[in-house]
Amino acid sequence: MRVDLHCHSTASDGQLSPAAVVARAHARGVRLLALTDHDTLEGLPEARAAAEALGVELVNGVELSCTWGGATIHVLGYAFDSQADPLLRALDDLHRGRWSRAEEIARRLEAKGMPGAFEGARAVQRELGDSDNAPARPHFAEYLVRAGYVAERAEAFRKWLGAGKLGDVKQHWPSLAEAVGTLRAAGAWVSLAHPYQYDFTRTKRRKLLAEFIQAGGHAIEVVNGPQAAEQVGVLSILAREFGLLVSAGSDFHGPSEWSELGLYRAVPEDLPVLWQRFARTANASEEIA
Repeated sequence: MRVDLHCHSTASDGQLSPAAVVARAHARGVRLLALTDHDTLEGLPEARAAAEALGVELVNGVELSCTWGGATIHVLGYAFDSQADPLLRALDDLHRGRWSRAEEIARRLEAKGMPGAFEGARAVQRELGDSDNAPARPHFAEYLVRAGYVAERAEAFRKWLGAGKLGDVKQHWPSLAEAVGTLRAAGAWVSLAHPYQYDFTRTKRRKLLAEFIQAGGHAIEVVNGPQAAEQVGVLSILAREFGLLVSAGSDFHGPSEWSELGLYRAVPEDLPVLWQRFARTANASEEIA
């Protein structure tokens, strides 16, 4: 059975509606799917209706933003109670924080001679499918391309929006321990998202894992789309050493982006996969496209 535990829709910063994400996943053979939009559950009802119609097992999913060691970190939560009060309160705080963050990004861009970014990013977001959530960095990146400030979205992130750049606004996120605690309070299985994407030394990455486990984390995302095989190997070694479960997913955002639904490198066979803890399908295991 093909599994994908990391993807995004227009409910956050993806390019396709929740129903379209499910339909595309189904067409690509995915039968166990977690829609993990950033800091929102808004897309889950639509995704669930589509999944039930197509025979896809949809697991409640979310990707929460938080801070650790001066950096923005993401944690993935699965199979939780979507009505749990601690989670709903935290999501409300994150919702308001994302609007404040978007306004701050726009102010910073305007200070650098790029006015109209907030309205431009919202326009991009509405074209994809309007959401009650704030525009995210990919929406700002697309606006900067359209306005002629950069040649492509990759340049927008490299110059203005990527980690450590002007648009990397962190002050509105909870701590790692708070985010993990919120998910655990909702009954979630918790995985650390794409640990190799954080610009950390080996020592700092190990410290992150230790504190993640101390906070109550269960797993690490050993495979994130078509990431380098060497990185998968390093993360697999860490999973074994720390006794962690592992998760995997495409981190799909859209047809022209990082990866495709259901497509990621193979998970080493000796590692215990997280989805066997909550998948209804008997003997669930990953299959690589």
